[in-house]
Amino acid sequence: MSSRRDNWKKLTGWSSLAGQWLRRKHFNAAMLDRLAERIRQSEISHTGELVVAIEAVSPSHEADSEQRALEVFGKLHVWDTPLNTGVLLYLALDRQYMQIIADRGVKASDAQWAAVCAGLQQCFVQQRYEAGLFAAIDTIEIILKSACPPVPEGGRNTDDLPNTPVLL
Repeated sequence: MSSRRDNWKKLTGWSSLAGQWLRRKHFNAAMLDRLAERIRQSEISHTGELVVAIEAVSPSHEADSEQRALEVFGKLHVWDTPLNTGVLLYLALDRQYMQIIADRGVKASDAQWAAVCAGLQQCFVQQRYEAGLFAAIDTIEIILKSACPPVPEGGRNTDDLPNTPVLL
């Protein structure tokens, strides 16, 4: 039944409108500032680099959300960190899709990332957007503390990727 409803939303353009509405209503400048600060704080305790990308309307050139997440991972240069510890949390609001993609330096399992996304999805269903994102960032921080390489001897923990969520 829900797939028929989702198909109807896509055909009528309703999913695009819903994605734009969600972004305007819930992902305002104040919320994005709070998220950026939380990401900055979380990155102090590990060498991972988290980028949050929020897409209100998915582009028509990429119908597959998983492929779109990979495209965004590359476009935003999340892979471009000294220790290969970039992590993308991708949200497609119109498709109600979320995925985490981690670079090769992060030794975390797909099941760990899927659990984060499942928790975030549940919060979004309950319309707890900010609380859900904060909880996801907290869980990602815990994973990255154990899944990322330590700071190299004599080195320092650098902040190599932007902390401000990217609106696509």
